[in-house]
Amino acid sequence: MHLSDAHGSQQPDGGGAAGHDAAGHGPDGPGPGTVSEEGERIAVAVEILGLLADRTRLALLRRLGAGEADVTTLTEACGASRTSVSQHLARLRLAGLVTTRKDGRRAVYALRHGHLRRLVDEALSAADHRVRHLPPHD
Repeated sequence: MHLSDAHGSQQPDGGGAAGHDAAGHGPDGPGPGTVSEEGERIAVAVEILGLLADRTRLALLRRLGAGEADVTTLTEACGASRTSVSQHLARLRLAGLVTTRKDGRRAVYALRHGHLRRLVDEALSAADHRVRHLPPHD
C-alpha cells in the first residue's frame, strides 16, 4: 500500500456512515471502522512513521512545516548534500507526503497536509522532553 492511496477511497460528497465525514471521522475523531480498515490504517501509519525515522527526512519535513521551499533552501536547512536531499524528497513525494509545483525552473516542495506537520512537531516535542529531562504532561 502506498501512502498516496491512503485517502483515495474518500467519498467526495461526504457520504458514509451516519455521523461520519467522508474520511470516516465521527464527531469524536476517527472511528474504529472495520477490522480491515483498521489494519490498513495501521499499515499506513507504520509506513509514515518509518519514513520519519530518518534524520534527513525528519529535518526536511520539519523545514517544510514552516512553509514551502526549494531544494537549495532544504539542502541548507538539513545540512545534507543536494543529491541526498533530492533522493529523500523523491521518496517523500512518491509516498504522497509532500507535493511539488514548478516556479520557473525551480521545483518547490510543500507538506501535503497539516497532520504531518503536527506529527513532526509532536515527535520533536517528545524528544525535547527526553533531552531536557522535562516532566511528562498531556
